[in-house]
Amino acid sequence: MDLSKDETTDVAVVVPTLGQRPDYLIECLRSIRVAGKSIICIVAPPSADLSEVESLGLIDQKVDDPKTGLPAAINFGFQSLPSNIKYIAWLGDDDLLEPSSITKTSALLRSDERASAVFGQCHYIDPSGHRILTNASGKWAVPLISFGPDLIPQPGSLMRRSAFDAFGGLRTDLGWAFDVDLFINLKKQGKIRYLKEPLASFRWHPESLSVGQRHGSVREASQVRVEYLPKVLRKVSVLWEPPLRWATLKAGAALNNRALQKGNL
Repeated sequence: MDLSKDETTDVAVVVPTLGQRPDYLIECLRSIRVAGKSIICIVAPPSADLSEVESLGLIDQKVDDPKTGLPAAINFGFQSLPSNIKYIAWLGDDDLLEPSSITKTSALLRSDERASAVFGQCHYIDPSGHRILTNASGKWAVPLISFGPDLIPQPGSLMRRSAFDAFGGLRTDLGWAFDVDLFINLKKQGKIRYLKEPLASFRWHPESLSVGQRHGSVREASQVRVEYLPKVLRKVSVLWEPPLRWATLKAGAALNNRALQKGNL
């Protein structure tokens, strides 16, 4: 069945991939299938070999990666979706959704027209899939994002497409903090609701923990937060942003150490 032509399906998940991790990709796509009814749209380079996932029936739609960065690839995937799609999400090709998570998040958005998005708890897992810890930051992560660290897990979240389109989608000038910008803008469009249960798993890779990437990500998130502050607060944000960046870096290092102590990395 070609779900991309099924007008009863109003949820879609975009999965950007280079096709270089087929085992992870298959696991990711299978988790989406059991998370609820949705269109799965793959954004990949033309050279990517997706024959195995296609033969398994794990793809409903495929579009070519515009090769202008991850945010642009995700935006392009969303733009390529059928017009009847009302609720959208993206998932990393090595991350996982919990069973029925799409069913639950889409039901919440349908029941609350004021809601622009919904998120829940998120497990952090190592490359082998062993759980390190669970992000259960709760509803207080929403107001915190404007002044503190981003504790809203993007994996497992679901957005109203009209809210996403209202501010033009993901910023393509950002390399890491486009999800921070995303949730700040979604907060302006309506309520961001919280489900008090695990909705996804984020895979914590050794290669994602390099000092350069970590510092760049934290610095860029700080820049995004300051951009959205009222002018009077921007001038005094130097009082809290440096210690906040330091604390965020320490938290990432602590998570890495925890994984190492468990022998998971």
